[in-house]
Amino acid sequence: MKLIRYLPETSLFPEGCALTIGNFDGVHVGHRMVLNSLQQQASNTDLKTVVMCFEPQPIEYFRGDAAPARISTARDKIEQLSQTNIDAVYLIRFNQLLANMSAEQFVQMLLQRLNVKLLIVGDDFCFGKNRQGNFEYLAKAGERYGFSVQRSDSYKIGDDRVSSTLIREALEEAELDKVAVYLNRRYSMSGRVMHGHKRGRELGFPTANIRVKNRKTPLKGVFAVTITLESGLTYTGVSNVGTRPSIEDVTAVLLEAHLFEFSGDLYGQRVVVSFVKKLRNEKKFDSLEQLKQQISIDSEQAKTFFNQTRAS
Repeated sequence: MKLIRYLPETSLFPEGCALTIGNFDGVHVGHRMVLNSLQQQASNTDLKTVVMCFEPQPIEYFRGDAAPARISTARDKIEQLSQTNIDAVYLIRFNQLLANMSAEQFVQMLLQRLNVKLLIVGDDFCFGKNRQGNFEYLAKAGERYGFSVQRSDSYKIGDDRVSSTLIREALEEAELDKVAVYLNRRYSMSGRVMHGHKRGRELGFPTANIRVKNRKTPLKGVFAVTITLESGLTYTGVSNVGTRPSIEDVTAVLLEAHLFEFSGDLYGQRVVVSFVKKLRNEKKFDSLEQLKQQISIDSEQAKTFFNQTRAS
C-alpha cells in the first residue's frame, strides 16, 4: 500500500482509480465492508483502489478542542488500512484551502488529481464550503463528467448501525467486548515508550509510559491489558489511561502499562496496548502508599481475570 501525503498536479494512476473518502476512524467492520466493495468492483478493471482521509479530521479543524475524541491515531488508522490490500491511501492535510473549496472545485480536484472513475461514499457524506455538496450533488456530477457514484450501505450488527460514534460511546462505557465485535479486534492504542518520572518503579510497579498522540481519548480508567512488543512477544498487564491525578496535575492524556513477568528496557520501543477488561475508574489517592496498595489490588485482579480466561 502506498501512503501519499499530498495531492499531485496530475493523477498517479493514469488508468483511473476507485475511490472512497471518509475519516475511517477506527477502521471498523462497516469501513471494511466499504473497502471490500471497492476492491470487488475494481477487481475486474484496471482501476487502483484508493482511500482519501484528512489530517486533522475536518471536525477537528472546525471545532478544535470541542471535537469528539478519536478512536485511533492517524498512525494506527494507516496501520489498519494497510492490512486491507488497498492500493493507496491519500492522507491529506485539511487546511484553509480545502475548507474554502467549493463543491465544484472539490469534484474537479477528484477528476484532475485522482482521475476518479468510481466513487463510493456514505449517504451522509458532505463536502465543499458550508457543506454545499452531498451524495445527490456527486451523483449529478458523475453523470456530467463520466464517473460512477455509489452509496455505501450501513453495516448492522443486530439493531445497531456500526459507526465511529457508536464505538466511541461504547468505549466511554467501557463495553470492551461489544467494541471488539464492532472492530473485529480488541481495541488498542499504540505508541513509543518514553521516559517518565520513575514513580512506578519507586512504588514497586515499574511502568512503561507510552506517548499518545491523540488530544483526547474516549477510554479512561484502569484496565487489564495485553501489551505487544516490537519483537512480537505479548505480555499481560495492567494499564492506566487518563491524567494520573495522584502523581501530577496535568490534562494531557497519559497511557502507562505495568507488564507482568517482564524485566528489561523498553525505552524507544513502539508497543501496542490492547484493552480487555475495565477494573475501575481513575481515582485520586491521598498518599502514594494508598496508590501502591491499589495498584497491587489492580494487578491481582488482572492476573485472576487472565488466569480464569485461560482456564475457560
